Amino acid sequence: MFNKVLIANRGEIACRIIRTLDSMGVTSVAVYSDADRDAPHVSMAGEAVNIGPAPVNESYLQSARIIDVARETGAQAIHPGYGLLSENAEFAKACTEAGIVFIGPSPEQLVAFGLKHEARKLVEESNGPLLPGTGLLEGLNEAIDAASRIGYPVMLKSTAGGGGIGMQVCQDDSELTEAFTRVERLSQSHFGQGGIFLEKFITNARHLEVQIFGDGEGRVISLGVRDCSTQRRNQKVIEESPPANVADDVLTGLQEAALRLARSVAYRSAGTVEFIYDEDTGDYYFLEVNTRLQVEHGVTELVTGVDLVEWMVSLAAGKAVLNGHPDIHPQSGHSIQVRLYAENPYKDFQPSSGLLTGVSYPKNVRADNWVEAGTEVSPFYDPLLSKLLVHSDSRESAVNALHTALLESRLDGIETNLGYLRSVVASEAFRNGRMLTRTLRSHEFTPRSLEILRAGTMTTIQDFPGRTGYWDVGVPPSGPMDALAFRIGNRLLGNNESVAGLEITATGPRIQFHTYTRAVLTGAEMSASLNDQPINSYTPFDLRPGDILDVGKLTGHGVRAYLCISGGIDTPEYLGSRSTFTLGQFGGHGGRALRAGDILHLGAPVESELQAALPAGDRPVISADWEIGVLYGPHGAPDYFTLEDIEAFFETEWEVHYNSARTGVRLIGPKPKWARKDGGEAGLHPSNIHDNAYAIGAVDFTGDMPVILGPDGPSLGGFVCPVTVIGPELWKLGQLKPGDRIRFRCLTSGQAEEVRQATDAFIRGEGSYPKGSLPHHAPDPSEAILSDEGSGADRLVLRQAGDANILAEIGDMKLDFKLRFHIHVLYEALKECPLPGILDLTPGIRSLQVHFDPAITTTSVVAQWLREANASLPT
Repeated sequence: MFNKVLIANRGEIACRIIRTLDSMGVTSVAVYSDADRDAPHVSMAGEAVNIGPAPVNESYLQSARIIDVARETGAQAIHPGYGLLSENAEFAKACTEAGIVFIGPSPEQLVAFGLKHEARKLVEESNGPLLPGTGLLEGLNEAIDAASRIGYPVMLKSTAGGGGIGMQVCQDDSELTEAFTRVERLSQSHFGQGGIFLEKFITNARHLEVQIFGDGEGRVISLGVRDCSTQRRNQKVIEESPPANVADDVLTGLQEAALRLARSVAYRSAGTVEFIYDEDTGDYYFLEVNTRLQVEHGVTELVTGVDLVEWMVSLAAGKAVLNGHPDIHPQSGHSIQVRLYAENPYKDFQPSSGLLTGVSYPKNVRADNWVEAGTEVSPFYDPLLSKLLVHSDSRESAVNALHTALLESRLDGIETNLGYLRSVVASEAFRNGRMLTRTLRSHEFTPRSLEILRAGTMTTIQDFPGRTGYWDVGVPPSGPMDALAFRIGNRLLGNNESVAGLEITATGPRIQFHTYTRAVLTGAEMSASLNDQPINSYTPFDLRPGDILDVGKLTGHGVRAYLCISGGIDTPEYLGSRSTFTLGQFGGHGGRALRAGDILHLGAPVESELQAALPAGDRPVISADWEIGVLYGPHGAPDYFTLEDIEAFFETEWEVHYNSARTGVRLIGPKPKWARKDGGEAGLHPSNIHDNAYAIGAVDFTGDMPVILGPDGPSLGGFVCPVTVIGPELWKLGQLKPGDRIRFRCLTSGQAEEVRQATDAFIRGEGSYPKGSLPHHAPDPSEAILSDEGSGADRLVLRQAGDANILAEIGDMKLDFKLRFHIHVLYEALKECPLPGILDLTPGIRSLQVHFDPAITTTSVVAQWLREANASLPT
């Protein structure tokens, strides 16, 4: 056996060969281009060597360079995989001359079968079935004469290459004339061989192929017949074995014909003899020989139990792999494979490239795969991402297993043919085993998706309530900044309130829909039209394939609108949410704002009657003058601010600063006088404190300027926060526009609860949004402190931080490792005795913030839980 084998390939097949070599105890050597530097086959191999720039003709087709690498690394053999150099006779010959074993057929066999017109001669000599056809054509006139003799339709074919390239069906003289030069040019450019010929075209054809394996000394066996009829433009999409609805005597005849042909040249290694089967007559004809491993080889492996790669390597190393195997190898059960490509079926299968943000397959199927979440798919290579294979006792159960596997698979971030494959496998023709090579031409596929034609200023995917539970590791919730408008939109469509939609800031996107669906715009008023006809906010509307929704500029107050769609936007969850966090570059679509050309997929539509518009009088009012309800705390007078500072804070009409965003809303107003000269150990400015967790909506004094912390803001910081916006008022932050004016209204905890209950009732559809001026009272200094117990290092202070957070502080305001350790032990103790409704526990330097759901528990219950847990700690 070889000690070391070089794989002259990339992608899925390189990974496949490496895995087999590993199982055989053979060291693998990978070659890679600059574009594949981070590809899986590079890290999987025992050794890896860069062979050049991204284009294949400068890297993977550099045969001399690859042979040099084999010499340099001590590789005794080269496995070419499929494609690239796998059928290159000159490369195989050069390997032999360099003393390196080429794992595949002999150079002579590559030549004999590499040119289709020469292969036809060998078939004729072996008494194989041939379609009426020609040898190499000298020119167009000869082609027209031959087509007249054979009878239209005919197939004009390149004598070299494969993969459906250089093939054209011609129905008459004009089509043949139009195609002749083009096919000749394609053949020359792709395969370096311009020869073309004609064959009779079978209209109702199936594509059947026989997997053969020979020892190079005259022994050749068949490993069964595959059906590769499910094709698009002569490119295989789905393969299976054995073929459905084909008589046993036909299957036997196909294999015997393939064996006669292969034995006539003492074929060596793996190969495939392909045939055209006439569905109308039951006759079959030779098509071509592929002198390599096929993309669909796994289908045969599943029904025979043979590892074809292992056989190829073992035979090349001199082992007798065919001993004990019958001429026609028995099969067990039924196997099917689908090819998953990076391509856009809605745009004529245009290849796509970019970052895959999500890749997952069910565990009970075979996935020959080279991609994972985070893989950058290059535009330089074949778009095959992976192959999904199933095996079962019968075809019916295999088809069902494949259908389920496709539904459970995900490929996100770029466009793929996954949805297209689902529709093909669900089709009646496929389920009945009646696929012809032309069936997919008439297959109708309507993707449940939309395309961004223009992105707008800042359009992102968000869901409610966002990414909760990760505040302790610095991950903000994100989610819609105006969650009220977002939740109303989903309610109007009958959606679950948590499904994802679009947040549109300042100016909106232009979107083309590819499916029937329903949508609604909510939030700030923006000019919007559907197919150039105006549409209104808070009014659901129906969409059809091809419809264009254009959301333009703001026409009134506010800054954010929301587009909710029936079933929501289907992107992968990241840390439990589909919300986009642009600063962290995760969530949503590629962790970023949308761009022109992005394709978004939609969830299953919600079955519901078209809802009436939400009456204008029931909608939340968006203006330039705001009242925002807050609770006093966590940091107030007299520790940090003077009483005069707090009075001035509530009396001031604050102006929204232009530098405001989802991280926070900056405010313009008077500077505090402060109750202290500096922050002591925490910093020079009196606003400085030791880092503690912030609540979303905390009004954070970063120096003398207040900032209202937004849903993408930091989890920790060293600044004081005199008030915190209550949960049901947070939506207003999403509509604050530079120049807007704000007055903060100080509520009691009871008043805050009343606002919450009234808002939740409105979201459920029970009445109008509560209007009118918010109550306000002059805060008492004690309101910010829920309790203050103990002294010195054992002092526990619980501070009010809005209606959904409590900030617990230990000891005095100083940097002390014992205090940090105390907080950590309290944090661990709370996790050991969880309380229903707790969302986050976030430790700071000498503090711990508890975030809870006020619909499940209350401030007093959480405070008591904290006190009891702290009292139970050891000294």
